[in-house]
Amino acid sequence: MAETALLIMDVQQHVVEHYAPDPESLLPALERAGAAARAAGVSVVYVRLGYREGLPEVSRRNRGFAVAAGSREFYDDSPSTAIHAAIAPQPGDIVVTKKRVSAFTGSDLDVLLRSLGVTQLVLGGIATSGVVLSTLRQAADLDFGLTVLRDGCADPDDEVHRVLLDKVFPRQADVLEVDDWIASLRADA
Repeated sequence: MAETALLIMDVQQHVVEHYAPDPESLLPALERAGAAARAAGVSVVYVRLGYREGLPEVSRRNRGFAVAAGSREFYDDSPSTAIHAAIAPQPGDIVVTKKRVSAFTGSDLDVLLRSLGVTQLVLGGIATSGVVLSTLRQAADLDFGLTVLRDGCADPDDEVHRVLLDKVFPRQADVLEVDDWIASLRADA
């Protein structure tokens, strides 16, 4: 299991409050996944979005991030960018800060994973159509094996969420319920 990492992405205070349609089921599912990963020797990596004071990393040409220009909500030191307390990182977990939608863009995630010898990624987070999709695509291009946790992802658009999990992601990843992934960890132990 040392070759596997669980990525819990963008499950930050602001994101949970504004984009998770059902945090009461998402957060416990991710907490179970994290606990099982740690018990099995799987690296747990939290990915968060955060910017420097004044947002110098945000181009005005980038429609998705330019809307943050007048806000402090995504500053590195803002409480709104903290990992949600219900799934807070534990000792030994790793936190990576990214600058764009994909967990790889603007972060040291690729270097970190390769240094750890990770070849398999398990993905969960908010939003399915954002960080999960972008990270899955980039990770596939980087030749990582992939699993997506169906109930470990959330999106404000139910239909987009369903299409991605049922039709798009299975082309590049296994799509499993958290409890099925946990059972597979126990079977491999």
